[in-house]
Amino acid sequence: MSWLPTLRAWASRLKRDSVTLWFAYRHPDTPWAVRLLCFLVVAYALSPIDLIPDFIPVLGYLDDLLLLPVLIWLAVSLLPSHVMDVCRQDAEAWLTQRQQKPRSYLGAVLIVALWVLLGYGLWRLWRMN
Repeated sequence: MSWLPTLRAWASRLKRDSVTLWFAYRHPDTPWAVRLLCFLVVAYALSPIDLIPDFIPVLGYLDDLLLLPVLIWLAVSLLPSHVMDVCRQDAEAWLTQRQQKPRSYLGAVLIVALWVLLGYGLWRLWRMN
């Protein structure tokens, strides 16, 4: 059972870093390419809707277990260290004060729009045959 505390600490850091990216997106010293990556990661990470619904076997949790941590790691590693320090402190203060991560309803809208576009594309493909 020694892996359970390690897993909990990792999940806590992942939650903190997703909020850190939320602050980094708004920080004026964040480079524009990293800001765009932060926006996309935060929109997805804080969205109440998943890109791949969790009820789909295996694939439903694949985005939560692999895709999201890799994207968060990439964005965190690209941030300048002084921005990361300030934003990490802001994120820890936010989580301590509010006891929850913020929600990204824009992320939910983007995911729904992506599903609608995918459905429309499949419908058009089906109609052509």
